[in-house]
Amino acid sequence: MSVSSLPNNRRIYLDYSATTPIDPAVRDAMLPFLGDDFGNPSSVHADGQKVRRALDFARDKVSGAIGADNSELFFTSGGTEADNTALMGVMLAARKTGRDHLITTTFEHHAVLDCAEWLSENFGFKVSFVPVDSNGLLDPELLAEYVTDKTALVSVMHANNEIGTIQPIKELAEVAHLRGAYFHTDAVQTFGQLPLDVNDLGVDLLTLSSHKIYGPKGIGALYIRQGTQIASLLHGGKQEREKRPGTENAAGIVGFGKAAELLPEWRDTEAVRISTLRDIFIAMTRAHFPGVKLNGHPTKRLANNAHFSFPNADGETLLVALDRRGVSASSGSACSSGSIEPSHVLKAIGVPRELAQASVRFTLGRKTTEADLREVINALVAILH
Repeated sequence: MSVSSLPNNRRIYLDYSATTPIDPAVRDAMLPFLGDDFGNPSSVHADGQKVRRALDFARDKVSGAIGADNSELFFTSGGTEADNTALMGVMLAARKTGRDHLITTTFEHHAVLDCAEWLSENFGFKVSFVPVDSNGLLDPELLAEYVTDKTALVSVMHANNEIGTIQPIKELAEVAHLRGAYFHTDAVQTFGQLPLDVNDLGVDLLTLSSHKIYGPKGIGALYIRQGTQIASLLHGGKQEREKRPGTENAAGIVGFGKAAELLPEWRDTEAVRISTLRDIFIAMTRAHFPGVKLNGHPTKRLANNAHFSFPNADGETLLVALDRRGVSASSGSACSSGSIEPSHVLKAIGVPRELAQASVRFTLGRKTTEADLREVINALVAILH
């Protein structure tokens, strides 16, 4: 491939952890609810109840995909709202019990980190940020040193959105439960790549998002185990059993339900295919750039994630150069774009500042081919050499 753009204006998309394209079947399922099926699901007439039945069906599909009862699933506007609801809701409810301690890690998504800091600054909750190792793993024995009888909630993401490291959630949840604390995990990145069962994981709260599994943007969900004490953050309606009042995003919920329904048809086979491609891509990158650093755990990582630091390069310049050549990649979380500071995730695992600022995340997906990855390597060679 020449240094110029890909032929025929073709693009190679390697940012699936930021978002995925909507599956055509999901789009088709949503269309009626953007047209003739417009009734308010809270209305008692036939038009409203037709939409209500569609929302109930979607709730069954999403909750079933994680082994939960449909009464334990609450739709939100996305993963960020679900994370905020979990942290704020549990901590505000816990004030009645005398528990005022929240634990999370140093490399969570900003939806958790910023919310934890807000709770500390505005309500005086004590917050502990537990460090992770150089691969991004949290040791359950280390977590146990932080949990006390005052701990209300422990929140640890299932897999990191930047470097792809997968946490031992079941063991971490057991540590929290030994001291009577609830456990929340953000499973936005793992929902489309790993089988999820809330009972096997042992979590009390779990965050999901539709647009990571080829569903629409603007819709997510929070699993809340029955009996978990959590305060409502919004008031003014009975929707979502008063946990999230307001007229439902019917088209989004239906699309989320359809995406969850389709998940078993492709997740496991795609995970095998994509992990094979990822390993090929990592090997090619190392062969062409001997000094490159792979960030994250070498084996306990998301099947689609390859996150590199290229010595003596500038990550933002590299991303722009790749984009001009028709390759879409990222420096990490899409929610942090525009920041000139090195990634907090890379700082948390001890990556030096100069390497952190020379990093690019490539995340593979349904349309990725080996030929695409070879073209990306050629583009990297043209840019970096």
